[in-house]
Amino acid sequence: MSPRAPFARRHKKKLVALGVLVAAPLVAHVVVDRVTRLEPPALAPVSLSLVETDGVRHAGRGWSTVRGVRIAHLAGTPEEIGTEHTTLLRDRMIANEEIVWDGFRDVVPFAPARVLLFDAGRYRYRHVDSGFPEARRREVAAEARAFTPDPFESHMPTYPRMVFLHALYDIALSFEHSPLLGCTAFGLGPEATSNGHALFARAFDFEAADVFDRDKAVFVVREDGKIPFASVAWPGLVGVVTGMNAEGVAVAVNGGRAREPSTTGMPVAFSLRETLEQAHDTNEAIAILSRQEVMVSHLTFVGDAKGHFVVVERAPGMPAYVRESKDPSRIAVTNHFEGPLGGDARDVRVRETTTTLPRRARVEELVSAVAPHSADVGRAVAMLRDHGCAGGESCPLGDRRALDAFIATHGVVFDLTEKAAWVSEGPHLSGRFVKIDLGTIVSTKEGMVPTIELETIPADAVLSDGRYAEGRERAGGPLMGPGARPPKHGGPK
Repeated sequence: MSPRAPFARRHKKKLVALGVLVAAPLVAHVVVDRVTRLEPPALAPVSLSLVETDGVRHAGRGWSTVRGVRIAHLAGTPEEIGTEHTTLLRDRMIANEEIVWDGFRDVVPFAPARVLLFDAGRYRYRHVDSGFPEARRREVAAEARAFTPDPFESHMPTYPRMVFLHALYDIALSFEHSPLLGCTAFGLGPEATSNGHALFARAFDFEAADVFDRDKAVFVVREDGKIPFASVAWPGLVGVVTGMNAEGVAVAVNGGRAREPSTTGMPVAFSLRETLEQAHDTNEAIAILSRQEVMVSHLTFVGDAKGHFVVVERAPGMPAYVRESKDPSRIAVTNHFEGPLGGDARDVRVRETTTTLPRRARVEELVSAVAPHSADVGRAVAMLRDHGCAGGESCPLGDRRALDAFIATHGVVFDLTEKAAWVSEGPHLSGRFVKIDLGTIVSTKEGMVPTIELETIPADAVLSDGRYAEGRERAGGPLMGPGARPPKHGGPK
């Protein structure tokens, strides 16, 4: 070929190869978009308007207000609950999701890489909604239908995006460096408390973004034909990671690792919600949890109004293992397995590389130190806020081996006998704990807002004497959003 031949003719093969290289990701993206489409189910028509008066929002039978923490009451059919949720909290849902998308962009600044990662996840979990109970598919679809206009539709259509958001806990736990392995929980039975009540306490250490702490929501859900329940979460999620029902049954999930994760099964948030909507006591909760197919390994802490506490250890393809406490008045759980999954290589790695063992040793010291008939809600909150390390070791504020390392998205103490929740106002566990009386709310006529007297447990002293800033700096900021930065020191995560 003549050296004066056009450039395109001289480099035809190279240009073809370059064209294929450039086009392949675009073609793959189009293919993934087609094969991963999730179609919403048929829905009953529901149309609601938002009315706000004196700081209370109303939509249908639902309402929302702030009494120390945000309370959202949702009632009716799945379609009504989903529509009420979005109508009442759409502005908060947008604010939360915007931080997630901005954070994803900051973590992965190269746009094609973000598309590739996103497409890989969509393809891997393309059948994730097959594990949703039908009522939850309808509720999520109604939530999506009311989310109009959708400012994030360019990232993914509304319904499949909300499906993925409700399975995000399971998807995150399938990754080795998930931020969900720091939770601590304990129970104190009637023999340990001053009034004979059963107390269920937990710290949910989720470090994705501070907005999930600052803008948490306590949902009170009264689905037609189901047991009413309260769930401590955030706008956009009416599944359960920490919750209690009107029968005094409570459940909370603690992350763990064992076996291979599955891309199908019931997401944890819906698994625990199904449990609360059906169980009248711990034994019924065990039966429900044992028959569910799960996506990822985890530990479910369960308690009831009689003080019957257990830990249900679950993993894909394995029968559930129920761990009872040797002392029925006291039980504790962190993030490792103690049944058949305890020898799994992934569990061994959790024991070796996280703070699950030091935290377990410390919480065991605290529950063992509770004298008979002495504990109350204030004592349980103080235990959640404990900044010490096991064995009398002196450790600095923000040390990850402490129960309170200034990283919790929420802390909760449920009085299962009274059916009352004491919920952290923030920041983290240091602010006030506010009482939410589930019994009063569910006994009030739907659509009516009960008179809610603000009862609180005072903020931790560290919040006013300067020590909070020191501990928070040591613990490190969240993974995304304002103040995001990697943890500095103070023990392994």
